[in-house]
Amino acid sequence: MSIFAIPGAIVGAAHSAIESLAGLFVPLAGAAAAALAIVVFTLLIRLLISPLTYQQVRAQRRQAALAPDIAKLREKHGKDQMTLATETLALQRAAGISPFAAFLPALVQAPFFMVMYHVALRAPAGSLMGVSLTAHLAAGLPAFAVLLALSVALAWWSSRRMTQAMTTGSMGFLRYMPYLSVLAVAWMPLAGGIYLVTSTAWTALEQAVYRRPVTSGNR
Repeated sequence: MSIFAIPGAIVGAAHSAIESLAGLFVPLAGAAAAALAIVVFTLLIRLLISPLTYQQVRAQRRQAALAPDIAKLREKHGKDQMTLATETLALQRAAGISPFAAFLPALVQAPFFMVMYHVALRAPAGSLMGVSLTAHLAAGLPAFAVLLALSVALAWWSSRRMTQAMTTGSMGFLRYMPYLSVLAVAWMPLAGGIYLVTSTAWTALEQAVYRRPVTSGNR
């Protein structure tokens, strides 16, 4: 198989998996079986990569705990950036912090987003609230209204948590970034909107669980 055929093969595999799930859900959900299949497939993938998010949060907590030591290194080696970088990396390694832990969830989710976008463009036959899964906003207002309402609520919650976790002066545009998902839901086909709202809801759940106040038992 050519390397250029791999993305198409992955999209095809994801499409086939969703169609298989939809077939199982027909007795339960009827015409909405494909929509339910997209939700379940998205949750399964997010569950699969959830350990990476947990590792990311652990790394961030350990990094925060090292802040005083890193500040001392800056005072000591502030004029020697190479030594500062080397000593900081050694300190992080000694604390079990991987420099890549903070980026792994995003790196894994990025290709999954692209796969689901292409799946959404040729979504399995089905509908939600009588709207085809391939429909866009103008042709599917009833279903999109629900998705957009959920997306706005999730964006507000995420923005609020970010504001609470960071100082007001350091937020800037960051507080509005969660609302970009609302624009994406409005732009994508209905199937893509279902995926994005499901994935965003999972992220919100992870944030609530993994970033709850630290106690001696959950570090």
